Amino acid sequence: MISPKSSEMKKTTTSRLGRAVRGSFDGGRANPMIGKEKHSTNNSLRDVILGGQDGLVNMLGIALGVIAAGGSTHVLIVTGLAASITESISMGAVAYTSFGSDRDFYFAERAREQNEIEAQPDDEREEVREIYAAKGFKGQLLEDVVSTITSNRETWVSTMMNEELHLQPVEQLSLVQSAVIVTVATLIGHLIPMVPFMVVARTPAIIAAIALSAVTLFAVGVYSAKTLVGDWRKSGLQMLAIGLGAAALGFLIGRLFHTMGG
Repeated sequence: MISPKSSEMKKTTTSRLGRAVRGSFDGGRANPMIGKEKHSTNNSLRDVILGGQDGLVNMLGIALGVIAAGGSTHVLIVTGLAASITESISMGAVAYTSFGSDRDFYFAERAREQNEIEAQPDDEREEVREIYAAKGFKGQLLEDVVSTITSNRETWVSTMMNEELHLQPVEQLSLVQSAVIVTVATLIGHLIPMVPFMVVARTPAIIAAIALSAVTLFAVGVYSAKTLVGDWRKSGLQMLAIGLGAAALGFLIGRLFHTMGG
């Protein structure tokens, strides 16, 4: 007959063991939805900032540079539209290949871990033991955790990828999604400082483009801090300073060319 105390201890041990191993199964295929929503949101924000900031700063720099060099508004609009389309596509392609290299790296490291488990199972088992010992597990509970994880090859490999190498898989759908988001964000970023030149006269357009870009950059910095972590004022001002600083450089270069040409 099992005493209530023994039953309670077994229940507690099983619960702790389950919690310890559950993360490893989540890293594999037991429950693929857990943890993905926040990761996807953060990636999307990264893609928006990557494309949007690049497009906005680049276009504002081009606009100020063309104006400083004495170019007409018509030339600016034509040049800006061409740059918007080509760079948006280029940025999307770069995002796809860049994040694709992360996926290839993950697969390469996963294959290496699989080979190491095949060739040196005792050493890899000891690594699992060290990982969970560092988390506070000890004695029989630690041995149960190690035994449970290493009894399933997929769980074992996923545990090593997640706990030892801190690498997460990159899905094909995520690559396409990132490329599309970066492309669209870059295009929108280009249009923000260019629209004023399409609707108002030259000088008011310059003022409106700078003001609109400044507000957008600050807002993106604030949203980034609110969504992730950090002080929204600092983040907003930092984004603003970087963006307008880069655009000012474009203006100075255009002014320099105009002076040299004059």
